[in-house]
Amino acid sequence: MASDKSGTCVSIYMPTHKLGTQTQQDPIRFKNLMREAEEKLIATGMRAQDARDLLARAQQLDDFQFWQHQSDGLAIFISADMFGYYCLPLNFDELVVVTDRFHFKPILPLLSGDGQFYILALSQNQVRLFQGTRYSVSEIELEDVPTSIAEALRYDDPEKSLQFHTGTSGGRGGDRAAMFHGQGAGNDDQKENILRYFRKVDSGLQELLKDRRSPLVLAGVDYLLPIYQQANTYPYLLDEGVTGNPDQLKAEELHAQAWEIVQPHFERSQQETAARYQELAGTGKTATNIQEVVPSAYYQRVESLFVPVGLQKWGRFHPDTSEVELHEEHQPGDEDLMDLAALHTLFNGGTVYAVEPEQVPGNNSLAAVLRY
Repeated sequence: MASDKSGTCVSIYMPTHKLGTQTQQDPIRFKNLMREAEEKLIATGMRAQDARDLLARAQQLDDFQFWQHQSDGLAIFISADMFGYYCLPLNFDELVVVTDRFHFKPILPLLSGDGQFYILALSQNQVRLFQGTRYSVSEIELEDVPTSIAEALRYDDPEKSLQFHTGTSGGRGGDRAAMFHGQGAGNDDQKENILRYFRKVDSGLQELLKDRRSPLVLAGVDYLLPIYQQANTYPYLLDEGVTGNPDQLKAEELHAQAWEIVQPHFERSQQETAARYQELAGTGKTATNIQEVVPSAYYQRVESLFVPVGLQKWGRFHPDTSEVELHEEHQPGDEDLMDLAALHTLFNGGTVYAVEPEQVPGNNSLAAVLRY
């Protein structure tokens, strides 16, 4: 009787092309990777028909129209309970991983601490919050945040509960709040009203941004930004903002301008962390051995981790004994231990820098700064 493989997870990565004759190669590459996935599933003890059934949903992607709407890379995640695919702005190496959890290291540049930030687009008529990385931007639906100054100040009782929902970039149905116009904050009463409005916005964001350390970039006309800075309680608000009326900008335009502001911040942060690693090297507060880094990440000891993209170290981790089992070649049931260390570092509040192999400090295969 075959063993129970209901917990088996298949992760597939491949490069894709947006235009031109190269798009014709993508279906061939896809078929080869699907064949490899089937072979790896069978190697775990799964019956051939069960393997084909598990991969069937992914096989259905393979049609002409699908390949005409790609980005730089395709990531596919398959299990008995889940199927998802993502067209992403990253040029992946071809990779198939079959183990008991999904493999995420190739998409760490989209998730890790060297590139995630927020954009708060403010006007007196609209509030929008975006989460961005170097490669992408998406709008976050807000709760408990007033959508305009009129909504924020409609109640005389400041203790009265406010429950407002911002719309998506596609707009909101129903009546709009009164619109405010003008070139400046006006008199002291108007400035005080704006400050009260922004304090309600800040209060509504507190729960959402709690325990986050990603930089926040303001976008708004120049006279509003210092008023919001006065109301702000989020410690990672950047001094520089995107100036101009954000209501007239699409998400992609806000993202491009905000990235110019945060990119030097991320580069500086990475350089400072690399310098901190060099200072602490040899003191017991750093680690470069995968057999030390994995348990340290699992037990919340890793403060910062540099992990190389495109490289894997296969093996298994046994939390009950803290033993790390390394294999030169991938074996059934193995996982990428670098991926495991990176995910546990993120889960435990650490920072991960997914970098090219030559950017790992000290010319190591990976490098960690330890909390203790």
